[in-house]
Amino acid sequence: VDFDDGNCPTFHNQIKGIHNVILAVNNRLPGVPHISQAPVLMLRPRAWNMVEHNMMVEGKEAPGPLFDFGLLMYHCGRTLLKHQSGPFLYLSKVESLMEARLWNNIFVWTQQKLGLPLGCIKATVLIENVLATFEMEEILYELREHSAGLNCGIWDYSASFVNKFGHRQDFLLPDRSKYVNMEKRFLRSYMDLLVQTCHRRGALATGGMAAPLLPQSQQTDSYSRVLASVERLKLLEINAGVDGFMVYDMNLIKPMQELFELHTEGDNQLHQVRDDVSVTPQDLLSMPSGGVTLYGLKYNIAVGVLFINAWLSGKGHFFYRDQVEDSATAEISRSQVWQWIRHQARLEDDGRVVSRQLVTELTKELRTDLSPLCHSERTKQKLHTAADMFLEVVLKRHFPEFITSYLNMDHTFLSSQSMREEETVEAGRQRAKL
Repeated sequence: VDFDDGNCPTFHNQIKGIHNVILAVNNRLPGVPHISQAPVLMLRPRAWNMVEHNMMVEGKEAPGPLFDFGLLMYHCGRTLLKHQSGPFLYLSKVESLMEARLWNNIFVWTQQKLGLPLGCIKATVLIENVLATFEMEEILYELREHSAGLNCGIWDYSASFVNKFGHRQDFLLPDRSKYVNMEKRFLRSYMDLLVQTCHRRGALATGGMAAPLLPQSQQTDSYSRVLASVERLKLLEINAGVDGFMVYDMNLIKPMQELFELHTEGDNQLHQVRDDVSVTPQDLLSMPSGGVTLYGLKYNIAVGVLFINAWLSGKGHFFYRDQVEDSATAEISRSQVWQWIRHQARLEDDGRVVSRQLVTELTKELRTDLSPLCHSERTKQKLHTAADMFLEVVLKRHFPEFITSYLNMDHTFLSSQSMREEETVEAGRQRAKL
């Protein structure tokens, strides 16, 4: 249950989402099985980069992760434990052992306060930052009583290279649509090391999310093509030894489960300790070769603009070209555009330099192309605002560390939240009158 990458943290979204979890846990959602029979919930609070504007503690805005975690644990922790369904957490953007230690201290304190047995909270940590890759053993150690293993994902991790080293020419990341995938040395090494680190310690290692959406009809070439593409990349992860991974499209669950059953034995692959793996720092830090295509530049601009547009609409994800896009793909998209401008990368197509002017022109083109799809003047204005905000982010001299925290502090987003709340209240009044 994602309160982070796929969610826009308006106060309404946070409270409504937490309320839905409480209803599900207490068997009050119509047509949903009892929590002891339902699929296991993994609760993903916001990461440390987010604050909750609507709650002050001693004169300071509350950290987003503690707001989410506190409410979820207080209302659901004991019930989840009673029905052997948690509490299980999914921790994103952890960068170091010190953050893992902080979470562990929070878990210990919470269990004592709620009268829960020590170690009942279990957390999977996403290793989606290049710095955390060098501290995976330590992160597992810090959370040893509360660890459910580690997870790897491609786009936030790739974006972290730009985040941490993007000012250096030797860390220029090529076009992600053409040259970046889990078969590349720096990503393959990271996945192999994560599996090896986890399995040596008896911890589970999970892979990333498959974002493609399957076409409705199974009898089409496009259906077979999408399914084959997902199977090929997920088989790579299975062969690396992962114990599971995620899919967005529910229709992918059955074929992916069959893929696991065909190529693995038992409930997990903990027996695959990967003694054949010997990963060096050079392996982890070697950027793939390749350039920049006009298609890749336009795609990144589109994802960045449309993500901000979704965010201003109170949504944390959107669908584009038969894929789900969220803050992870928005991060890598805007990171690459910023980096290509900074290092004056050249397009493979015609040798043009990726300059501030070129990116501005392409962003305006996109805005013009999408404007006819806007159903009202207000949605058109929102799209124009999103395009302006995207340019503001990618043309900055200094790289904003997280696009979500940057947007979350922006007056445009905060005022759009207030406007939506007023509209909701007004709509409620009108309904009451009727």
